[in-house]
This record gives sequence, C-alpha cells and structure tokens, in this order.
Amino acid sequence: MTTSHELPSLRGVPPTVLRLSPLLRDLQTRSPVCKVRTPAGDEGWLVTRHAELKELLRDERLARAHPDPANAPRYVQNPFLDMLVTDDAELARKLHTETRAMLTPNFSARRVLNLMPKVEAIAEGLLESFIAQGPPADLHGGFSLPFSLSVLGELIGVPAEDRGLLVTLLSRMGGLDDPNTVQDGQQNLFGYLVELAGRKRADPGDDVISRLCVNEPSDERIGPIAAGVLFAGLEAVASHIDLGVVLFTLYPEQRDAALGDPKLMSGAVEEILRAAKAGGSVLPRYATEDVEIGGATIGFGDLVLLDFTLSNFDTQVFDDPELFDITRSPNPHLTFGHGMWHCIGAPLARMQLKTAYTLLFTRLPGLRLGLPVEELQVLGGQLSAGLTELPVTW
Repeated sequence: MTTSHELPSLRGVPPTVLRLSPLLRDLQTRSPVCKVRTPAGDEGWLVTRHAELKELLRDERLARAHPDPANAPRYVQNPFLDMLVTDDAELARKLHTETRAMLTPNFSARRVLNLMPKVEAIAEGLLESFIAQGPPADLHGGFSLPFSLSVLGELIGVPAEDRGLLVTLLSRMGGLDDPNTVQDGQQNLFGYLVELAGRKRADPGDDVISRLCVNEPSDERIGPIAAGVLFAGLEAVASHIDLGVVLFTLYPEQRDAALGDPKLMSGAVEEILRAAKAGGSVLPRYATEDVEIGGATIGFGDLVLLDFTLSNFDTQVFDDPELFDITRSPNPHLTFGHGMWHCIGAPLARMQLKTAYTLLFTRLPGLRLGLPVEELQVLGGQLSAGLTELPVTW
C-alpha cells in the first residue's frame, strides 16, 4: 500500500507555458484518478483524464462541502477558497443552483450579441492607446488585462474610475503567500461591491449588479456573487488573449488562415482554449459520499482536484494533443467545465477572444514576441497563473 509520504507531490512543480509538466503527463499515463499531495501539503485525488473529469463534473456527490471545513484538506492555502466551503452539502448545492439561476440570464446569447458593439469599441480604443505608445510593449499590461477588465466592468456595472482598484483587490484576494493580505483584499472588495449594490438599487442601470438587485434583497449577498464573477473572468480572459497571441505568432500560417475565414477563426478560438496553458486550471471539490471512478474509491470528505487543462491533453480523446491545429474537429475541450460546473460566461469569453485576435493581427500584422517562449514568466503565488507580462514588438 502506498503511504502518504510516497505520494507524488504537486508542491513546487514549476509552471510551464504551452506544455504539460513531465509529472502531470506521467500521472495521466498512470491512472485517470491519482492520489497526490497538493501544493498545500494535503492529500487529494487528481482527475487526469477527459472521460472521468466529464463524468465527475456531472456528479452531484461532489460539492463545495465538507463535514469539517476548518480542517478539510486543501488544494492551496487561500482564505477566499476556504470561505466557499460549507459543512452542509445540500446547502452548498442549493446556493450553487440559485447563484447560477441569478447569473445565467446576464450571459445569454442575445445579451452577449447586444454587447458586441461595445466590446469592439473597447478593444479599438485600448489598441489605439497601445499602438500610440510604440514598440516594444507589454501586451498583457497594455491591452489584454485592460480589455478584460473594461468589458467585465461594463457588464457588471463598475464605474471606470474604480476598475483599477478592482485589479489591486482581486490580486490580493487571489494570493497564496499571506493570508492576512488575502483577507484584507477580500473584505475590501466585498465591501466595495456591497456599497456599489446599494447605489445601484437606488439608481439602477443596464448591468449585472442592477439586475441582481431586482431579485436579491440583500446587498451583502450580491457583493460576493459579483466578486466571484470578477475573479473567474478577469485573468482567465486576459491569459487566453496572451497565450493565443503566442500561439498565433508560433504558427503564422494558421493565424493567416484564421484571419481570412471567420469560421476558421472560431475554430482557432476553440483550439486556443484547449491548448493554451500557463500553470494549471484546477477546481477543488469534496466528495459528499463515497465515489467509485476510474478504478479508485474516492472516500467521503476526500478532496478532488478537477484539472481542466490536463484533460485537454488526453491522448484517448485528442490526436496529437501537443499539436496546435485550428482545424481540429471535433474539439470537446473542457476548458469551460461541463454540466452544473460549466462556465456561464463562456459565450462572452469566446466573443472577447475572437474580437481581440482579429483586431490585434489586423491592425498589427507584424506583431511578434519580444523574447523566446521559453523565457516567458508565469505569475507565481496566485490562484490564477497567467503570464506576468507579454513583451511584443511590431
């Protein structure tokens, strides 16, 4: 029997750009569900393969619930994640269902389509400023992050003058090294959004917070919900813009083909969502009863790590998964999750990515990286592991 000290450890595994670490590849080869030691030092089950991940994403026996939240095994040390865990599995499922029901109408296909002119105008304005500064430049700080932030701010209803504060508070809230800083960032962000909800209730607009106020009487509940949307969407979109640009510069023939055919550009967005990787994308959940899957028995209260990135490189589903191919079909990637854990913001994210890639390479056909891919740095000490910067020139 394997003892805990012999478990493969995810602690200290260096983040990689556009490729899997040897350890994760080895674990995927070994088993679809592997017992590991987490970066926090606790034991958990890492789901490595596509079929098992998809099955577990539909399984209501996994939830943000543990009989003893204070002593539950953790993926990483972060008070924001800890706050989401309750000791009541039924309550956890109920809150998840209610939150999705409140938010989903804000990301409907019609609403996203109506947002397109505003999203395109935001991208145009930011790119004008980015180009005016001249090369070399940091695409992440100069375009990708401001674009993601501006769109989310418009959608949620955060005034433009307050959006810089949001980036600071979200960065603090997502930290892994200093619990006090994380808690301060969390309290300040929640406090700001609760206060904003009060203002929206008195003077509503056409935004998420204003619409939440119609059905949710408590500003104190709206604050954390809005924070969750910001936290889930900001860095994820910015990171995929960055990494999509990297991939397109590495594969210029596929970039040119995508720019010449909207259907191919849609396929390119899906392939970037599948293949783009900086660090991992792990959803930690707990088993609320025993679960048999992939030859393993996940026990009641065990931590389960749902790794979306790893599943997208599963050779049982994707031929040559390390190969970037915008014509890949089908492309059943799980970047946006699945079932009850499917990202409700997926239609907006797809539209943002398509807009960003098309505009960047149309206006800057000579856009290229300012340093080799191997030298790109992944942000450490954060829940969201995107690039620290993306030096480019043109």
